[in-house]
Amino acid sequence: MDNKQKLQTGLQEMGLSLTTAQQLLLLEYVALLKKWNSTYNLTALRDENTMISHHVLDSLTLLPYVKDAKTLMDVGSGGGMPGIPTAICRPDLQITLLDSNTKKTTFLQQAVIELGLNNVTVASGRVEAMHDKKVDVVTSRAFAELADFIALTKHLLNENGYWAAMKGVYPYEELEHVPDNVEVACVEKLDVPMLNAERHMVVMRPKK
Repeated sequence: MDNKQKLQTGLQEMGLSLTTAQQLLLLEYVALLKKWNSTYNLTALRDENTMISHHVLDSLTLLPYVKDAKTLMDVGSGGGMPGIPTAICRPDLQITLLDSNTKKTTFLQQAVIELGLNNVTVASGRVEAMHDKKVDVVTSRAFAELADFIALTKHLLNENGYWAAMKGVYPYEELEHVPDNVEVACVEKLDVPMLNAERHMVVMRPKK
């Protein structure tokens, strides 16, 4: 199965209908990751074929959790996951990709230009220094333990904002350390097509 077929099969399994243009952009993004990976050290994966399941489809599991959001920040975005695939599928969603590694933000900037993503802004720096932006959703993929993630990013949430933390195995221990002023709205098991590993989404919001 080539990348195009793999992507189409995966999207179908996930019940996502994307335009041909969006599918081509996702494939172009994978090509950019592969092209610049050795220069910028974006991902441990070297095989383009696994990038479809591990990076693109994995990132797109975020979509149901941001369907009413207008603004999103992807903290510790690295090579642009989940922010770039999400931006391709949701051109109406304003997304900020934040990373403290300038090599990675150089790549992100380049990718945003090449993919023509007008809804994406790239920010370079430490998350605790970001004070000029409030968003509906703060997300991250394997950025930090839940308690640290909350502490480092709570100033980024707007009045009704919430966190969508993408995790691997069920984070039993991390959930025990979630502070009392934060409510865990749900922890859901995710099914990522062609990915033989556990994935979970943790949605949390500050208690009113």
